[in-house]
Amino acid sequence: MNSHQPDLRAAVRRLGRRHFLTLTAAAAALAFATDLPAARAASVPELDARKIAENPFTLGVASGDPLPESVLLWTRLAPRPLEPDSGLPDKRVVVTWELAHDETFLRIVRGGTATAHPEFDHTLHVEVTGLDPGRPYYYRFRTGTWESPTGRTRTAPAPGTATSRLKLAAVACQAYHHGYFTPYKHLAGEDLDVVFHLGDYLYEYAVDSAGGSRAYTDRVLPAHFNREAMTLADYRLRYALYKSDPDLIAAHAAHPFAVTWDDHETENNYAGDTPENSVPPEEFLLRRAGAYRAYWENQPLRAPQQPKGPDMRLYRRLQFGQLAQFDILDTRQYRSEQAHGDGWQKARPEAEAPSRTITGETQERWLLDGWKDSSATWNVVPQQVTFAQRRDKPTADFKLSMDAWDGYPASRQRILDGAEAAGIKNLMVLDGDAHVGYGFDLKKDFQDPASRTIGTEISTTSVASGRDGADKPANWDDLTQANPHLKYYNGRRGYTVITLGTDRARVDFKTVSGVTKPGGTLTTAASFVTEAGRPGLTPA
Repeated sequence: MNSHQPDLRAAVRRLGRRHFLTLTAAAAALAFATDLPAARAASVPELDARKIAENPFTLGVASGDPLPESVLLWTRLAPRPLEPDSGLPDKRVVVTWELAHDETFLRIVRGGTATAHPEFDHTLHVEVTGLDPGRPYYYRFRTGTWESPTGRTRTAPAPGTATSRLKLAAVACQAYHHGYFTPYKHLAGEDLDVVFHLGDYLYEYAVDSAGGSRAYTDRVLPAHFNREAMTLADYRLRYALYKSDPDLIAAHAAHPFAVTWDDHETENNYAGDTPENSVPPEEFLLRRAGAYRAYWENQPLRAPQQPKGPDMRLYRRLQFGQLAQFDILDTRQYRSEQAHGDGWQKARPEAEAPSRTITGETQERWLLDGWKDSSATWNVVPQQVTFAQRRDKPTADFKLSMDAWDGYPASRQRILDGAEAAGIKNLMVLDGDAHVGYGFDLKKDFQDPASRTIGTEISTTSVASGRDGADKPANWDDLTQANPHLKYYNGRRGYTVITLGTDRARVDFKTVSGVTKPGGTLTTAASFVTEAGRPGLTPA
């Protein structure tokens, strides 16, 4: 079996619990136990790719993190993706790749070979450099007699370029067992520069043989999916299941993605090194190490994001000319444990402690320093959880979500104060997690509805999580009355398209009729604009 599941528990026992809880020891334990390609590449035989009898490109292709002169190309070789060894032996596979100006590959501009190592589950991350800024490219992979689907990607505009328009989409939360990825079918047909995935790309929960709410399909899933993902092998299989979805494959092939995780890529509502359930910290860090490694392997991420044991620097910055700076955050890995036992709680002093953080001190400083140097028209923060204050009802006994920024109000205030100190006039926060679409005005003082609006928050709804949903969820009246800065609320599945211009941004909340049956139709549920220099959402 080609699972390459590290024997980390044995490594932990050798190192001892206390030593394992340091970054250095944790990384050493994982590296020792997994035997990375550089350590044994010469001893691993190479597979004659002509002997691959089944299509190895079953999970499609992807690109990500576009830079002005570079793109990252991804694929994974998996002839039988739902099997533990993916249908390949424990051997290296040489793959050729091509990048072209045209879809027919008559004008090839770059090409080369790369090795798919079994240690990385035969995934490939190819960084292509020396490209022209701000233009589309087409790419493909080949090995043996097999050729991958063609993908389309796009480089970012050059630094300082006076770009007049940038069109992006925001997606999040795609529980396979809750429904079809129908929104991706429609997203693949959009004219976009980049897609931001804001977390919960997969769920660790068990998926039964019928695929949960996907009971309309004839596909019968193997029994090993009907358990919670805990190990590296489990997470790799779960990514294979999700990435085998044809609509997700189509979306990745159509657009470059910039991804960040939330909790379910590892475990529901974990906080830093604190798990949801009562397990020893070293045991959870073993799980986190496997989850993080599988995440990097299966996403179009660059080399600096490759994890070291249970640690992975996912926060990073993308710039699109003078028009936009994107500061992609990680609000899971460095956060303080949720106050008051997590969930929805009445605000009490514990949650309001200044020492509490959702980003960690280093990431917070990185964000604020980056704003000081920014000259972009729009400063956009793609991250995971609801940023604005969100009371659950319009009465004095309201509760707040301790897992969102409401559970870390001092951390939120430092971010807002930092944006103001840096002179950021067009702050836009993006997030998902809630399985609904929200549009918020970000207020100087959330306790005073008349206070100045200092930014905009766009929360995209889920792709599938929560099943079909409803235009007006059961708590629609309570939330809209309790939060006057909430300008839009819809509970259908879908995605959000945001068009940034030099003078204004347009936000189109798009929903589908349903996901528990295939073939859902697309609707633009609402459209808003926010003007440059005048933050706040108004109907388009």
